Amino acid sequence: MSTEAREAAAAYDSEFKNYIDRERSAVALIAAVGELMYIKSVELVLFRNHLVDRSISEVLQLHAYAREVVKKPILVHDTAQLAKEILQLDLVPSKLDIGKLAAEWMEEGKTFASMSDFLKKKLQHFIGEAGAPLKPRDVVLYGFGRIGRLCARELVKQAGKGQQLRLRAIVTRGSSEAEVVKRAALLRMDSVHGPFAGTVDINMTNKTLSINGQIVHLIDASNPEDVDYEQYGITNALVIDNTGVFTNLEALSRHQKAKGVSRVLLTAPGKEIPNIVYGVNHKDLDRESDKIYSAASCTTNAIAPILKVVNDAIGVERGHIETVHAYTNDQNLIDNMHKKSRRGRSAAINMVITETGAGKAVTKCIPELKDKLTANAVRVPIPNGSLAVLSLTLSKPTTMEEINGLIRAASLEGELVNQIYYSYEPELVSSDIIGNTCCSVFDSPATIVAPDGKNVVLYVWYDNEYGYTKQVMRLAKYVSKVNRLVYY
Repeated sequence: MSTEAREAAAAYDSEFKNYIDRERSAVALIAAVGELMYIKSVELVLFRNHLVDRSISEVLQLHAYAREVVKKPILVHDTAQLAKEILQLDLVPSKLDIGKLAAEWMEEGKTFASMSDFLKKKLQHFIGEAGAPLKPRDVVLYGFGRIGRLCARELVKQAGKGQQLRLRAIVTRGSSEAEVVKRAALLRMDSVHGPFAGTVDINMTNKTLSINGQIVHLIDASNPEDVDYEQYGITNALVIDNTGVFTNLEALSRHQKAKGVSRVLLTAPGKEIPNIVYGVNHKDLDRESDKIYSAASCTTNAIAPILKVVNDAIGVERGHIETVHAYTNDQNLIDNMHKKSRRGRSAAINMVITETGAGKAVTKCIPELKDKLTANAVRVPIPNGSLAVLSLTLSKPTTMEEINGLIRAASLEGELVNQIYYSYEPELVSSDIIGNTCCSVFDSPATIVAPDGKNVVLYVWYDNEYGYTKQVMRLAKYVSKVNRLVYY
């Protein structure tokens, strides 16, 4: 064997051994993640990316993503060891970004006697008793369509993380056995998001579903005010209305006439009520006096975080938002009558120009942009995964490096780390963002800056179902005052 051949074989063996070592560390990290969540109600994430229910290869891919975004070699050996040390701490229910901790350990580790001392310093406010434990808030889903079923999945999935929100009831029109069986099937199986990771059992005698061991009442009602939730043991509940029928203050107030309801959250743009994009303007709420809220629209949640970053740092003089949006259930599969223009044409084979209120809606979250934006939408023949194209004229010149750097920084530090996902992937397409937990997936390689530096085009992807649902859940926890401590 030649020298070159021996060197190539040695390089192959070395690289493969290193990969096996990384896999072993990933296994150790996965074990620690599960033990922390289900025994101590402490959730670990890696730069906002969930680590629960991840495979070994997925964990390693997340570390590769982290290296590219933070420009530091975040090693799975370090995160596994940090997780092992965190297990030894007496922490309150919380959510910790182990990627951030790993990056800080690389920077500051030499100044500490041990990794344990480092963690005790960083997490000093998370150790020991931190006041009274959280009291979970009862949640009622009023309506059980696309967003309602995703909310149900999230509420059930998060039950092991130091339960904050408890799904207690689902209200629909009709509760015959055939209808209940169909709704349970739609919860179990989903053409876009895949099968539900758990069990859904029907009890027709009691009109309940047992979802991963959590009993959820099925209530048949035609009017919000007709339901007596207290008879089901439900009190002080947050109603999440995802019917799209009740969208103004008067209509949504009908929920509060029902026994057992204290707050109402609308999963659509609302009139005469606060429209909130969590991370952007949620702190403007008075949680004592405000009792009815809107989580705005999926598109507003996608563009508001990016517009806020750019407007705060550089300033926006004017702009146009063009949304390339997945078709929705209000369109026709084949040509037929429809009350709105063009939406009657077949959604499956056409691109359809239609209106969007996102341009005006975003000014409710960022008042400085009032009268500066126009917006329109094109519905396209895919079931989920949308794109917002932001064509902006800025107040002062910028460069591609500066504007991408601003958004990258916002994705790592500050109030918008849960909202902005910074993608460096040059081959990103719509199917890649399905299941992304962030409402704004910023496509950094697609950024265009004109020679004058003042005209830019930014591309923001979003899972218009799941990414939006995550925002609904964040707002629901905030208005219910059941937020855990977080280390981001």
